[in-house]
Amino acid sequence: MPAKQPLAERLRPQSLDDMVGQAHLFGAGRALRRIVDSGALPNLIFYGPSGVGKTTFANIIAKRTERLFVHLNGTTAGTAEIKEAIAKLDTFLAPNGVLLYLDEIQYFNKKQQQTLLEYIENGAITLIASTTENPYFYVYNAILSRATVFEFKALAPADILPAVERAFRFLGEESGEACEPEQGVCAWIAQACGGDVRKAMNAAELCCLAASRGVGQARLVPLALAKELTQRSALRYDREGDEHYDIVSAFQKAMRGSEPDAALHYLARLLEAGDMPGAIRRLLVCASEDVGLAYPQIIPIVKAAADTAQAVGLPEAQLPLAVAVILVATAPKSNAATNAIHAAAADVRAGKTGAVPRHLQNKHFDGADNDAPGQFYQYAHDYPNHWVAQEYLPEALRGTVYYQYGENKAEQAARAYWDKVKGGGADAAG
Repeated sequence: MPAKQPLAERLRPQSLDDMVGQAHLFGAGRALRRIVDSGALPNLIFYGPSGVGKTTFANIIAKRTERLFVHLNGTTAGTAEIKEAIAKLDTFLAPNGVLLYLDEIQYFNKKQQQTLLEYIENGAITLIASTTENPYFYVYNAILSRATVFEFKALAPADILPAVERAFRFLGEESGEACEPEQGVCAWIAQACGGDVRKAMNAAELCCLAASRGVGQARLVPLALAKELTQRSALRYDREGDEHYDIVSAFQKAMRGSEPDAALHYLARLLEAGDMPGAIRRLLVCASEDVGLAYPQIIPIVKAAADTAQAVGLPEAQLPLAVAVILVATAPKSNAATNAIHAAAADVRAGKTGAVPRHLQNKHFDGADNDAPGQFYQYAHDYPNHWVAQEYLPEALRGTVYYQYGENKAEQAARAYWDKVKGGGADAAG
């Protein structure tokens, strides 16, 4: 007996009007909808997370074309499968050419992608490729230049809800016994699936399979069962994919933006995905990069919280990390040190260096050719306030200013002190 297809496949929409979400792409009057309706199909690349309609849309397009439809998946196909598709060109199987749908194109290497170029160029193959990764990083530039990229977005719960309700109705009709979800079940699944309609369909099918029979032999799906079967399913995270970089980026930007609630949200997502190292790294970076000299004591405090988290492990690690995140988010901010080291590094990379001033060199003797022997270094601690005016930068960088005092209390106090000691000399650097 052949295995039954997944519910998402059995219920795959057959027309654009049956699809849920993505109104920005194929709603009435939208560019992609008009392209499909025109009948002239260009090369297309679909970019977006799993379960949002990329493959479904490609299948719908395929039914509107007179070309031979070939579906390959980058995780399993190779050069041999590409050559097999090319071999069908100019035969009775593909008199009008081939429409190649290449799913997960990011798994094809450069050479495999280049194999398609000649046939894409002359129009023998029309390429529709999909990827969950940023195509500008993973798709060969020559193919990108011959295709148009459209981004598919994670679906909202309101988009997925009708699909979940339809799934329960279909499962009841298919099995011959009603599958009745308790009030709130459909909304819960739509919310818990993380914007992935395929995951929502799977959850609905699992609920029906696990549901007990009630009065009249109908299968009753209580909300508690739906919550149990969809636990953690909303989590969409891949340490090697774009979602990883999006979450850790948002985590640091929320702390930088002094928004503790948002920062805690992204911390929770990182920890639920088991990425405590990623959370700790961004915490330590943010303490130096974004708080910095406004509250420099925060660096050892955050390091202590990170060490505690690693010592106790999850789930308890979330407690010291939450303390550190709130502290960083609510601390005064200064990027003065960040800007200063970036400016200094830019000069070094540009070759703006020069010899170390003679009085700073680690030398205690002079050659016979030196007309003014002696190092002439002035030891700062021998002078009032432990400071003496002397040049520290190479001659080529004399007068260069990298550090600009921040407006926070700590840096302004330091500025006031050195203004007094240097007799206003710090004004030029502020």
